[in-house]
Formats: sequence, structure tokens, C-alpha cells
Amino acid sequence: MQLNAKETTITKSLLKIVKFVDGDGIILEDFVSKKEFEVRLYGIDAPEINYCNKIKKDEIELQVPAELLIKLGYLSFYFLKDQVNLGDVCTLVQEQNNLVDKYGRLLGYLILNDGRVLNEIMIKEGYAKPYNEVFCEMLPMYQEWNLQAKNSSKGLYSIVNKF
Repeated sequence: MQLNAKETTITKSLLKIVKFVDGDGIILEDFVSKKEFEVRLYGIDAPEINYCNKIKKDEIELQVPAELLIKLGYLSFYFLKDQVNLGDVCTLVQEQNNLVDKYGRLLGYLILNDGRVLNEIMIKEGYAKPYNEVFCEMLPMYQEWNLQAKNSSKGLYSIVNKF
């Protein structure tokens, strides 16, 4: 991961993956405090896996049926689960200007044991799209990688041209 301003980031190490929420959310546990917290993968957006207000909004905005969006959400969720395992150790990198979302979840880039960044994998493989409503340092790269995934019909783009 290549964040432009290292001094504007906070790094939290010694974290363990304990639960998967959806295609852009995960529960981590701090090894030291044993405290669990939810993390929303920063800068990306995967389709929802439950019928909710956001899925209703997406259905209208995208002109894609909610049932299909939920199926896409599950494909994204399963892909995320294939990238990591429960118990895997990871590092969370956060941008100081956006530490939490409006629901109190931590926002961050999840760096896996092998150095890969889960947020980037989800975008590059077409299982999430850039989240444009809040700026993050990686947004320009995420937009570029998303376009490449779409043009290559990767991931969810092999089924639909927008999600």
C-alpha cells in the first residue's frame, strides 16, 4: 500500500480476525486487550447481504433488483472469506481524518500477514467498488483499479456492469 502522507496515518498491529460481517466489514480482536471491534474496509463498498435501506436506495439508483444485489453481496462476502482465515493476524492502518464512520465502526486498510491489503484485493478482483462519498488517500488508485476490473469483467463485473 502506498499512502502519500505517512504522518497522517495510525497503525494498529497484533490484531486477529475473529468474524466476517460482509464484503467490506470484518471483526478484529486486539491480542493485548482482547477487545473486539468492527472495521469497515476504508475506501471500498461491496453490495449489501441483507435487505435494508441502503439496498432500497441502490436498487433505485442502479436500476438493479434488490434480490440480484443481495446475491452479488454474498459473492463479495464469500470472496472476502476466501482471502483470509479466522485467526489470521493482521495490521490496521487508518487515516487520521477519518477514523470511524457514522455507525461507530473503525475505518481502515487491512494489511494481511503476507503484506497484501484486503481493500485493494477486493477492488482489483472486482468484488467491491470505490466508495466515493468519503475521500481517502487511495481513492484515485481504487477508481483506476475498479475501471480495470470492470473492463476485464472480473468478479461481480462478470455478472453485471454496475453494482
